Amino acid sequence: MRKVYVLLTDTGTVLTKIIKLYTKKQHNHASIALDDELWDVYSFGRKRPSNPFLAGFVRENIRGGIFRKADCAIYCCTISEEQYETVCRKIREIEANKSDYRYNLLGLFAVMFNMEFDRKNAFFCSHFVAALLEECGVEINKRKPLSLVTPDDIKKSTSLELVYEGKLSSYFLEPNPEHIKDMSHPKYYREFNTEVI
Repeated sequence: MRKVYVLLTDTGTVLTKIIKLYTKKQHNHASIALDDELWDVYSFGRKRPSNPFLAGFVRENIRGGIFRKADCAIYCCTISEEQYETVCRKIREIEANKSDYRYNLLGLFAVMFNMEFDRKNAFFCSHFVAALLEECGVEINKRKPLSLVTPDDIKKSTSLELVYEGKLSSYFLEPNPEHIKDMSHPKYYREFNTEVI
């Protein structure tokens, strides 16, 4: 059996605060991680910290940038080896064709009106996480189309178990020395590396 992790965050950025005014929910960004130390974290989000509108598929460095002071909730899901390989294969496929994928900003606004707006190869963060998990057989929300799934819907999924809630920085009390060199010049966005999957 393998585990994947879902990371829900509140980064405190201006855009996050605007979304929070509407949702009234604590966490408004969702990512998926392939390891418990959260080194391999993927989502659809901003590619540069200063520009929320330049967005797409990213491997996130959640130890720096806008995540440095983030609040979070981390959930775990136990899946089979085959399901884990399905998740990894899909991530590799998106990375190999990332120029064909877009951030679904219109879909994000459509959620506010509860209107399904599903575009080919276009996702926002929680849509991506839910679609990835559903593809490997993990049910997130059977009452909603995937393009309407929010971080709060993910939080309420019975398929996930809460493992940590609090300051994201406090989750990393004992950094793994093996990875310290990777973070000598921390960046918000880390290049995707299929060798670690």
